[in-house]
Amino acid sequence: MKYFSTRGGDQKLSFEETVLTGLAPNGGLYIPEYIPSLPENWRSEWSTYSFVDLSVAVLSLYISSEEISRDELRALVEKSYSTFRHPDVTPLKKLNDKTFVLELFHGPTFAFKDVALQLLGNLFEFFLLRRNAKKAPGEAQEKLTVVGATSGDTGSAAIYGLRNKANISIFILHPKGRVSPIQEAQMTTVTDSNVHNVAVKGTFDDCQDIVKALFADREFNATHRLGAVNSINWARILAQTVYYFLSYFHLKLQLPAGTNIDDVEVQYVVPTGNFGDILAGYYAKKMGLPVGKLAVATNANDILARFWKSGRYEKVDSTLGTPIASDGKQGTDASGVRETLSPAMDILVSSNFERLLWYLAYETSSGVTGDERRAAACHTLDSWMNKMKSDGRVKVPVAALEAARKDFIAERISDELTLETIRSYFSGEPSYVADPHTAVGLAAARIIAAHNAPNVHQVVLSTAHPAKFSEAVSTALQGVPSFDFDRDVLPEEFRGLLQKEKRVINVERADIQLVKDVIEKVAVSSQVGASV
Repeated sequence: MKYFSTRGGDQKLSFEETVLTGLAPNGGLYIPEYIPSLPENWRSEWSTYSFVDLSVAVLSLYISSEEISRDELRALVEKSYSTFRHPDVTPLKKLNDKTFVLELFHGPTFAFKDVALQLLGNLFEFFLLRRNAKKAPGEAQEKLTVVGATSGDTGSAAIYGLRNKANISIFILHPKGRVSPIQEAQMTTVTDSNVHNVAVKGTFDDCQDIVKALFADREFNATHRLGAVNSINWARILAQTVYYFLSYFHLKLQLPAGTNIDDVEVQYVVPTGNFGDILAGYYAKKMGLPVGKLAVATNANDILARFWKSGRYEKVDSTLGTPIASDGKQGTDASGVRETLSPAMDILVSSNFERLLWYLAYETSSGVTGDERRAAACHTLDSWMNKMKSDGRVKVPVAALEAARKDFIAERISDELTLETIRSYFSGEPSYVADPHTAVGLAAARIIAAHNAPNVHQVVLSTAHPAKFSEAVSTALQGVPSFDFDRDVLPEEFRGLLQKEKRVINVERADIQLVKDVIEKVAVSSQVGASV
């Protein structure tokens, strides 16, 4: 299996090269040459697999055993998920006969990003150790400078996945004051010498744009050997496909006696910001997992929900004469990002959406052979992304929109409905405390369920532990006499976290040069320290 850029070019990379490179030099994202089909006996053979077993089975379809042997792959996977608190890694909980929650927050940082980033950190380390083992005595060791942007959860998950790893330094950019206090503390209280938190005065999109610009700067990239931890890195998407398979089998076990899974349509509802989590579901579906339409649940930053209504992918809603007021907690800033109670989804442009757009271009492309269609899709995608960059919007052809609607539906959820949903599920039977992102998914699921066929069962992805968003949860459940945040929500691991020593580098504005200066300064001091 080789990987190529969504924007074309002659590059064909191995899995190792794809993981270490992250973002293609032409700005594109790497995707596999083809989406592999599941083995014929997957339903029976995989049905009793653990998360580790399924990870090995799924990842093996994309990673040649010549690159990573099956024993090495199993060892990497076992090491990655030994850090999780639940034996199922991503357990499925039943809320009612038709609604289930897939809990993805049982990793070290209590967020779904741990599933991918624990593995990615170990892959980085594995590849570097293997390369450096081949070096002659005295030859310079290969190193990796990992750079990422976070709207809250990616940062801490990446840091916990890479802290104290040999020959790896990590720089995480977060928008200052725009992540929850717990999220900020999870990042900035990690004081390992290879971890560097950078607080940028701006938005997540500003941080993400800086990261992409750093990768596009070939000289800087070559000097510092940049690596990506954001979901632009293909390994993150691949790792996340696994829990779709696990939850499918676990749902089968929780169906009423006499109900056949083949008579059930499974619908995944995914709180969506950067489009990586739901894109993993798309790959699982295209591989052959029998599921219905994937449901995109957005907050007030609804670029994705608007796309499925109109076919326009645009930063600002062009159907409105004037900018609309936000229903978020602090309004809309100059960039157009609306600050909401679900901050991890406060994103203007979804990076991973480019991968889906490529497949839409491919499905509707001209050409006879696969290579001709692939080249045509790359050309189309490149023109769409250039238009998005220059104009802030692009409208896809009707055929591409229809192709998107075959696999997805979308709903936008307000802050008010988010709070109402948290209250509703806490008061339900069984009582369930949802974080605001999960509540966005649950609210969207309710709306969509009204139009579903009777055989549809919904699985809502729960992306973070509610303790990470105490303000939203406490606001929603204020005055509820049976609720006590410390007793019902707060994990032992979070107690005293806000009082711990913090280490953070402040950057006064969203300026790539200022971030370059930070990385250069750390690199120089590291070299000095190494020579002393």
